[in-house]
Amino acid sequence: MRNVLAMSATLKTAPETIPPNASGEASETPSGKGAGDENFPVGSFLLPKHLRPHVATYYAFARAIDDIADNPALAAEDKISRLRAFDAALRGEERDDPRLVKAHALRESLAATGVTTKHGSDLVAAFVQDAQKNRYASWDELLGYCELSANPVGRYLLDLHGEDKSGYLYSDALCTVLQVVNHLQDCGDDRSALDRVYLIGDWMAQEGASIEDVDRDALTPALRRVVDRMLTCCEELMALARELPRALQSRHLAMESAVIVNLADRLITLLRRGDPLATRVALTKLDLASAGLHGAVGGFLAAGRGARR
Repeated sequence: MRNVLAMSATLKTAPETIPPNASGEASETPSGKGAGDENFPVGSFLLPKHLRPHVATYYAFARAIDDIADNPALAAEDKISRLRAFDAALRGEERDDPRLVKAHALRESLAATGVTTKHGSDLVAAFVQDAQKNRYASWDELLGYCELSANPVGRYLLDLHGEDKSGYLYSDALCTVLQVVNHLQDCGDDRSALDRVYLIGDWMAQEGASIEDVDRDALTPALRRVVDRMLTCCEELMALARELPRALQSRHLAMESAVIVNLADRLITLLRRGDPLATRVALTKLDLASAGLHGAVGGFLAAGRGARR
């Protein structure tokens, strides 16, 4: 999954096709994953109870379109057609197609909560980009992808909680870090299954690394330097991301955000020490418990205090 609500903690599995409609076609290609397979909380108990169903609806939409984009059995043109159908349904252009039920559900949820459909449409645009583009030459190019694939999730959550849009600065930083961390965690699988490489191409050339190095069973010294450069950029973004709980008025969202900030910091540390090609670099139950406890307390105390930068 390519956003903060869906950072997979397991290896990708072969997608399963849902039963077709009467015409013999199906739009979704479910992978079988759910919220329990994610690195990060999906509508956790820290969020207000009345908003959790809306977060779950957004997650279901995001999971459905991500599964389409990540299905190696689909041609790029087929992925794009299915994704654009989801976007059309989200925007109300197609209201009757039963294959697009998750888009219909999100459209209704967004209308009920007064949140813009842009936060769903941007995700679709990111997954269309995944079907068209599989290399990123520069850090700025990758940031542009994250603006569509990750940042809308944080913005959705802020809007859902009635937060000021000035908080986007901090949620964007956190969501971008989460996206890049996920790219690093999954770099070997993305290459082998989909021939996608999110490692920075220009930095690979500068460090003497090649695309074929991603096919190995361990990082080469050159590829290790590329990964570390990307982690350094993540650490710089975390200086902004850590201000997010203070920038929020909702104690619930501040606590949730503080937990995720702690998890992001921990994953950066683990990736500094670990080799994502040799083994899955993932959070442990102790990591989750520690981040949850300290984040909930810290977020509760930080809410409403105002960002310091």
